[in-house]
Amino acid sequence: MAEQEFDLIVIGAGPGGYVAAIRAAQLGMKVACVDKRETLGGTCLNVGCIPSKALLHASEKFAAAQSGELAELGVSLGSVKLDLNAMMSKKDNVVSSLTGGIDLLFAKNKVKRLTGFAKITATGEVTLTEGKDKGSYKADNILIATGSEPASLPNIEIDEQKIVSSTGALALPKLPKKLVVIGAGYIGLEMGTVWARLGTEVEVVEYLPRILPGMDSDVASKFKSMLEKQGLSFRLGTAVTGAKTTAKGVSLSVETDGKAETITCDIALVAVGRRPFTDNLGLQELGVELTQRGQIKVDEDFETNIPGLYAIGDVIEGPMLAHKAEEDGVAAVEIMAGMAGHVDYDLVPGIVYTSPEIATLGATEDKLKEQGVAYKKGVFPFLANSRAKATGHTEGFVKILADAQTDKVLGAHIIGHDAGTLIHEVATAMSFGASAEDIARTCHGHPTTNEAVKEAALAVDKQAIHI
Repeated sequence: MAEQEFDLIVIGAGPGGYVAAIRAAQLGMKVACVDKRETLGGTCLNVGCIPSKALLHASEKFAAAQSGELAELGVSLGSVKLDLNAMMSKKDNVVSSLTGGIDLLFAKNKVKRLTGFAKITATGEVTLTEGKDKGSYKADNILIATGSEPASLPNIEIDEQKIVSSTGALALPKLPKKLVVIGAGYIGLEMGTVWARLGTEVEVVEYLPRILPGMDSDVASKFKSMLEKQGLSFRLGTAVTGAKTTAKGVSLSVETDGKAETITCDIALVAVGRRPFTDNLGLQELGVELTQRGQIKVDEDFETNIPGLYAIGDVIEGPMLAHKAEEDGVAAVEIMAGMAGHVDYDLVPGIVYTSPEIATLGATEDKLKEQGVAYKKGVFPFLANSRAKATGHTEGFVKILADAQTDKVLGAHIIGHDAGTLIHEVATAMSFGASAEDIARTCHGHPTTNEAVKEAALAVDKQAIHI
């Protein structure tokens, strides 16, 4: 095999792509991974999951110091000042450390890294343009892992200066006086809370009559009241019909119940979802089948209608989440190697990394009602958890839903400190088909916030001890 020929070429070096490339190499394949960026890691590591979590963490520390929360613990400080440049620099250092780490992993696993814009020019052929590795490359199999990009609204043009996507919101050069967030989903609420904690007035505009569409309604309702206490304001059931930049900032045209209004702000963040990134890949020319939403159609083996061409992650159906893409990638290359790759899409956790966090898994109570499934539920508040009391993180609760007849756990929804960590205890249990009683009878260390999960499981049958 010449250097231009591979067993597998992966297009895209985000979490789905780079993980797939490494796993394929572990399985003995000769692998190349293509990305247009000079740094690996895709949207997630460069302008998504990682930098946003760095800013969320930093802004939480700033808010704790400024609000007097630390003084209550006996930690006295002088005046607290925001150094936005230092905060952004720390975020960038975290990103560069992790993206550089993928380079090391590629070298360790002998994955060939290619930089350039990839187009599939024929079955088993990828041509790179506008990059240092320009040229044509052959492969027995090709895996598309190009991820997604921010979506927008009609008549709204994102310039990443005053009207920004999440990418621009991660790199604002100064603190806005007012930020309007268009969209009350994961991304909008995470970025909104970052800037609110740093001192920006934040208003969230959402077309639907609730925040966090698709999540458990009890969790969404509770979280909205928490965010309002943190200073965010909401306009629900409101459509944004237009936006234009002005000398002072942005003028937004909105409509609520047929009444038109204008909102002015320094920065407008458009956070209305993401769209699969499949442009200029040569899919139309090849005859690759797409869904109505522009996603790539694949079978149970992640293969498209073109033999040898596969797709994973945000470009196919399912939640647009980095960890889902990773699971897709591993399953896809294991199937290529003749193994039994599998992803259970009912057990993909959804996490909002705000303060407090939200984590959801499996069926919501709303969905069970809609489907007519007989269920029982247990709810336990962190206010009654000893570790939460000791650390001051008493907001929120754990909710566990179980089948009314079999007691099998159908879903879990947590709002509270470290909810994104706690949810994985339930994920492991659910992956083995556990009942609520199984969780309830598992010994949990004391004092831990995990005890709230045990108590919620006990509460399913009205056996909770501490409420």
